[in-house]
Amino acid sequence: MNTFPLFFKLDNQPILIVGGGEVAQRKADLLARAGACITIVATDITHEIQELLAEGIASGRHTLVYEKYDKKWLVGKRIIIAGTDNEALNHQVQADAKALNIPVNVVDTPPLCDFIFPAIVDRNPIVIGISSNGKAPVLARLLRARLETLIPQGYGNLAKLAGQMRADVKSKIPTLTGRRQFWERAFEGRVSELMFAGRDKEAKQALEDSLAETEQQLISSKDKQEVGTTKKTKTSGEVYIVGAGPGDPELLTFKALRLMQQADIVYYDALVSDKVLDLCRRDADKVFVGKKRSNHAVAQQGINELLINAAKTGKRVVRLKGGDPFVYGRGGEEIEALQAAGIAYQVVPGVTAANAAACYSGIPLTHRDHAQSIKFVTSFLKAGAENNNFSSLLNPDETVVFYMGLHALERLITGLIEAGRDPKTPIAIVAQASLPTQQVLTGTLANIVEKQAKANLPTPALLILGKVVSLHETLAWFGTDGKTTDMESEQQAHALNMV
Repeated sequence: MNTFPLFFKLDNQPILIVGGGEVAQRKADLLARAGACITIVATDITHEIQELLAEGIASGRHTLVYEKYDKKWLVGKRIIIAGTDNEALNHQVQADAKALNIPVNVVDTPPLCDFIFPAIVDRNPIVIGISSNGKAPVLARLLRARLETLIPQGYGNLAKLAGQMRADVKSKIPTLTGRRQFWERAFEGRVSELMFAGRDKEAKQALEDSLAETEQQLISSKDKQEVGTTKKTKTSGEVYIVGAGPGDPELLTFKALRLMQQADIVYYDALVSDKVLDLCRRDADKVFVGKKRSNHAVAQQGINELLINAAKTGKRVVRLKGGDPFVYGRGGEEIEALQAAGIAYQVVPGVTAANAAACYSGIPLTHRDHAQSIKFVTSFLKAGAENNNFSSLLNPDETVVFYMGLHALERLITGLIEAGRDPKTPIAIVAQASLPTQQVLTGTLANIVEKQAKANLPTPALLILGKVVSLHETLAWFGTDGKTTDMESEQQAHALNMV
């Protein structure tokens, strides 16, 4: 360890920045957030710095000095930053600061620095600093970006709540080990999830209830220390209904990933890709409850019961669904069952298949010249009944997306044409959207059945109907090197199946 990480309290502390350009602006922004009183000395100070510090300048907190550097400005300062493009001046500032024994940072010149500005993850009051000791600052920023995706903003509020309750917890739980276990339960359980969901009042109430229950256990025990250090409060679990997206793991939301990585048990369906499933907590139980056409591994009522029973044992349960839970995902039915059973739950949206299929095939669902509205339609209703409401799908300026339509392709095409839809209307089949195996087949209502008979695109697949499909040839970008996969020959059909 070449440097030792420290966190300085700079609130109301006088700081000097020599330089008035972009580098000085970046440092002034960070230091202003920390509450420092900033003096900037330079003959030319950018308009951006003036705007950044305007409020503090008006109040007298910050000062802009339009002069050449003089070491007199160092007197009384807590730290010094040299951020000019004049190497000789930077060396002079460093030497003057050394003579006064004031810590100095010469930007992008590690040998002249007493301290280094880290890449910062700010979840006030939680602050994480990442430093490469000046060797690879870009790498440090990349690591910060990685951490930003893994640490919810709610951690700051959670830390503030813990600070508010800390004295109360200390007074009611006498042992260090007991307090540690209490906080572990709070930070890993429902209190934290409520806070991350923005339900601050409920989180505070849950923490107070947990403390009261723990205190009661201690009072009723003959050996308070034993109970406080070994017995855990029994808590009810929670169910997270999570949209897994179309298959590409990079399309998961940050929240989905966080909940997947803390689940005790995961119930997943047939549309969840292996790569997405691999991102779940490694030691979590993973149970397949998928449903395919005419082949349900577990009936919906059975899935509801599995979720409820697992939560009642105190487990954190993830119900992982392909696409979005509320777009033909039956998530609504599951939360109705959870509500009836009194089980806490959260719903995390995912990228629905229609959005993925459209974006990854270069077919905009809306376009000012082609479509001003969208309809998402299922090809099958409850209990496998066919959806034959074709009269509502005849607007030529509307895009229609059919879920679960590939197996009913011929029926859908016939119904649309008989209802009055123009046989020349463009239509696309997008199979396995967003995955490396994605395939796209375009045609018209008049010829798509014949083309699919030759191409035999696999499920899962969506149908996209409307004038926007004509844009696929020029806008396709993923898995086709920008080329259309419209089938006009047996050679093209063979090439597509080889993708």
